[in-house]
Amino acid sequence: MKIIVSGSLGNIGQPLTKELVKNGHQVTVISSDQKKQKAIEDLGANAAIGSLEDASFLTATFTNADAVYIMVPPNNYFNHDLDLLAYYKRIGANYAEAIQSSGVKRVVNLSTIGAHLEQGSGILIGAHNVEKGLNKLPSDVSITHIRPTSFFYNLYGYVEMIKNANAIFTNYGTQNTIPWVSPYDIAATIAQELQTPFAGRKVRYVVSEELSGSETARIIGEAIGKPDLKWIVVADDEVLKSLTAIGMNPKIAAGLVEMYASLQSGLLAEDFNKNKPTIYGKVKLIDFAKEFASVYNQ
Repeated sequence: MKIIVSGSLGNIGQPLTKELVKNGHQVTVISSDQKKQKAIEDLGANAAIGSLEDASFLTATFTNADAVYIMVPPNNYFNHDLDLLAYYKRIGANYAEAIQSSGVKRVVNLSTIGAHLEQGSGILIGAHNVEKGLNKLPSDVSITHIRPTSFFYNLYGYVEMIKNANAIFTNYGTQNTIPWVSPYDIAATIAQELQTPFAGRKVRYVVSEELSGSETARIIGEAIGKPDLKWIVVADDEVLKSLTAIGMNPKIAAGLVEMYASLQSGLLAEDFNKNKPTIYGKVKLIDFAKEFASVYNQ
C-alpha cells in the first residue's frame, strides 16, 4: 500500500513509520523541516517536505495514496498571538480539501478523548471541530477517528514542579482515574487501522492504563527516588495563575484548565467510559517511568 504519514518523526510518527515500512508498505512522511529528510529516508520512507498550511501541497502528496494518516501538530502555547482553535480549524480544512481533491478514500485521523464534546473541554474543542469537518466529506471516504487518552509524556510538564516542590499540583486526578496512553500504543493502533480494510466512519479509543493521581505519583516517584511523591489537587484558579505566571498564552492556559477540570468532573471521559477498548495498550506507566527518570535526572 502507498501510505501517507503526517506528523513528521514525532512521538507517534516515528514508531508508526517504522512499523509500516517493516510491513512492506510504501510510506511517505510529511514534514515541514527539510533537516528531517535524511532521517525519514534512513527509515526506508520517502519525505514530502512542505507545510500543512498549503492545501495544494497536501493534495499533491495525497494523490494516488491508498491511505493517509493525518494529525494537527502541537503549536506554541506560549505564543500570545496564537489563536489555537483557528489553527485547528485551518489545518483541518486543509486536510479535508486535500482528501476530497486527491480522491484518497481511507483516512485515519488523530483526534482525542473528549472530541465528542461541543463545549466544556477547553482546548480540545479544536479536535472536535476537525472531526466534524472531516465527517462532512463524501460517504465513500472511510474515516477512523483515533481518540487517545492522556499522554504519558504530558507528565514531563511537571519535572520542574517536582524538583522545586516535591509534589505534583494540578486540578485533576482524584475523582476519577486518569486514562493514560503511550504514543507507541497509539502508533500500533493507527498502523492496524491503516492496514485493515474498512468502509464507513468510526471512533476508536486508545488507552494503555487507568490510574489515580496518587498511583501515578507513586510510580513516577519510585522511578526518580522520591517514593513519597504526592499528587495534590488544587483549585482551577491556582493552576491558571501558575500557567500564566510562566508566560503561557492566557486564553490557551484557560483552555487547559477547563480541559483538566472536565477530566476531574468526569465530563471529558463520559464517551470513553461508554466505549472503552476491550484490549488496552502494552506500554504501562512503570515502563514510561524509566524514560521519565532519565529526563528528570539530566
